[in-house]
Parts: sequence; structure tokens; C-alpha cells
Amino acid sequence: MPNTAPSEPSEKLFYHPDLIDELEELRSLYDEPKFKIANEPLYRNGQHFLSTPSAPNLNRIHTYSSLTKLSHAPSLGRVSTANSSLYYAPGSVRQESVRRSFRPNAIRKMRRRAVFKNGDCNILQSRISKRRLRYLQDIFTTLVDSQWRWTLTIFAIGFLGSWLLFALVWWLIVFTHGDLEEDHLPAKQAEANWTPCVFNIQGFTSCFLFSIETQHTIGYGVRTTTEECPEAIFLMCLQSIAGMIIQAFMVGIVFAKMTRPKLRTQTLQFSKNVVICQREGHLCLMFRVGDMRKSHIIGASIRAQLIRSKTTKEGEVLSNFQTELDVNADGCDGNLFFIWPMTIVHRIDENSPFYFLTASDMLNERFEIVVILEGTIESTGQTTQARSSYVASEVLWGHRFESVVSYNKDRQGYEVNYSKFDNTVAIDTPLCSGADLSEFYRIQQISDTPDTTLPASDMSPL
Repeated sequence: MPNTAPSEPSEKLFYHPDLIDELEELRSLYDEPKFKIANEPLYRNGQHFLSTPSAPNLNRIHTYSSLTKLSHAPSLGRVSTANSSLYYAPGSVRQESVRRSFRPNAIRKMRRRAVFKNGDCNILQSRISKRRLRYLQDIFTTLVDSQWRWTLTIFAIGFLGSWLLFALVWWLIVFTHGDLEEDHLPAKQAEANWTPCVFNIQGFTSCFLFSIETQHTIGYGVRTTTEECPEAIFLMCLQSIAGMIIQAFMVGIVFAKMTRPKLRTQTLQFSKNVVICQREGHLCLMFRVGDMRKSHIIGASIRAQLIRSKTTKEGEVLSNFQTELDVNADGCDGNLFFIWPMTIVHRIDENSPFYFLTASDMLNERFEIVVILEGTIESTGQTTQARSSYVASEVLWGHRFESVVSYNKDRQGYEVNYSKFDNTVAIDTPLCSGADLSEFYRIQQISDTPDTTLPASDMSPL
């Protein structure tokens, strides 16, 4: 029998058919799964055990006396998506990897994402009516956003075109005045008592050089305008103004390109992965942000968006539906005192879209978390925005970040070790969903209360 990939669940919390989907390949990528979680115990307590996270009823405990104490909760188990293996506390049963094993000749799957890790958006604009006209109407932004080679090429063509255009007008003025006749050339002007519009003009080449000198106010002193031709005086004033406008436009474009707030994001860093672990009795999804410059981001704020698929009550499929995730740092809201790397926390509670996801579900779901850091650059006063994103394969369940901030007694200051910025450590974390964990703790609290009888729905016979 040929190996086939396991079929997708009929009902999934997240399913993104368009933007965040996996490319279908010609060959099967995975072998048959070698695991079956629902029939194995996660934590044993004598003859009574708590069901595994993937079981339908994690909160089903067979007797009132068999409730696992709250102090034992951290030893329920943990999962690492880094090596795709489930780990359990000593004495418990180890499960096979929830990720299906790869065949050596398998074709790698590619996962689509809306925002790349460097913050660039993976959006292709197509079939825009009058696109070139719209871009030319906003030529300043177009030149600022374009690459340096195109910007400099356009300016070179603009300068050369203006020199040639005004040189042609100068040539027409001196030609119509008769300055290019053989008897009126510079060598014979004194003998013929001829006053030209511009001294020392021999032909078009001389007009081109005079155009450059006039536009950039070089003033070599060899070619000068006389009072003989009013149109020459007017053209000299007009070209001086045009030259200043072109130079000011170029300086503005170059300055805007060099001081773009986007460049400031190169020194803002996001962790490569997000982690899920327990904090204050709740499952929390966490990622880390850092600033490598001494000049800080003023008024920094962080927010996170979940991109997924959603089906409305009317049956409409919203393939790019965005959900705001509640995030905070160190007990504060999204506003950060951003002086060192900070861990941003999203609590997986009843308001979280991840509330009913278990560890095994997280490995198979399709979603994207886009994180956005905004603030004002301290040195320039400009507003900047840094972006990154995480997909399901970049979630590490049962990990937390290593500490990177320590006090250096020799240097008398707090030292940030960015070599550990992406490092994580594996910790004991329940494999169940946030909803099952909350129910488990609720039953534990009831068990710790004396003379309390569990409801019939929470009791089941052996």
C-alpha cells in the first residue's frame, strides 16, 4: 500500500484556503502517522488518571479523591515543536512524534505568509487601471520608494535633458539675432562693431556649456549675457530658477531616502519563534522584541493580528479575516518602556482564538500571527513601524525564552546579551488546550475546598 498523508479534520478552528495555505505537491510528503494520543494516559495517579489533552474530556476524573493536586500540574508534560516530539514527566508514557515523519525523497512543503520575517508584505498588486499615471501623479513618493539606481538614473536624465533643452533655446536666440553669421563670430565682433546676445558663443557646443554654467551658477566669466537681447535676459532668469528647483527636488529625494523610518527597523529585532508555556496559571503565547541602538524608540507600542479563515453564519468565507490579539508586557498594556528586550505576552484565555487549541492541534493548524511595533525615533522625531510574522510551524510549545539582561558590575550597567536573544529552554507544560486547563484548575480548586461535593457532570465511575 502506498503511504498517504493523514486526512484533514472535518472541522478546524483555523483554515485559510487562499492566503495562508500549503502548496499541494505531486507526491506524498508524509508517511503514515505512528501515534495515537487519545487512547493513552498523560498523567497517572494510582489507578485513576487524567486523560490526554487530545481526549474529548480532559476534565473527566474518575473519583473525587483522584484529583491531581495543583502542585503536580507543571509535570503534566510538554511538547517541543523544535524537534516535533512530545515529552512527558518521569513515569509517564512517551508518545510518538505528532509531526509525521518525512521520507528522504519527499518534496518540501512551502507555507505561504502575508508578511515576511523582515517585515516586507508579500502582496502583489496587479490589474490596476492607469497604474503609471497614478504613480506619476505622486512622483515624489514614487522616487523615494524606488531603488537607488532608478532614482539616480532619472535625475541624470533630468539634468541632461534640462541642459540640452535650454542650450537649444540659447542657440535659437543667438541664431535669430545673427550672432552665428561668419562676420559676427567672436573673432570678428570687434571689427564689425557687433554686440551679440551672449559673448563668446561659437555654436551649439558653446550654447550647451553656457547652459550648464547658467543653471548651476558656475560663472567662469568667459561667456556672459549682454543687454542687447531682452529674451536672453529673461531666459537666464528662467533657467536659474529651474536649476534651483531641480536641485532642491533632488536633494529632498535623496534626504528622504536616506532618512526613511523603514531603515530604523533594521536595528529592531523580533524573535525567530513564539513560545507557549504557563505563566500565572494560564497558557501564554509569547514572543520577544529588542532594540539594538542606544537611541530608543519613544512611545513604543506593540500589537498583534491573527490572520485566518472565518465562515460567517450566512456561509460567506472570509479568507483573510484579521483578529486583534490582546498583548501586554510585564503587566502593562501594549505601550512599552523600550530600553531593553521585552517579552510580549498573549494570555490564552476565553477571549483568545487559541483557547480550544491543544499542542497537537497547533502543529496542524494554518494561521499567521503578524506583530507590529510602532513608535517615534528619538533622534529624528519620525514615526517608524517594524513588522514580523509567525506561522504555526514557528510555535514552540513547552518553551520559554532565556534571560538576556544581567547587571555587569565591572561596567556598572545592565548588559544585554543578544547572542541569546532567540534561545529558549524547554519546560514542563500541559499539552491540553487553554479551555481544558482552566477546567482542570477549576476542579482542582473544588477538590481543595473541604466538604465540597462535585457536580454529577464532573464525576464519572471507574
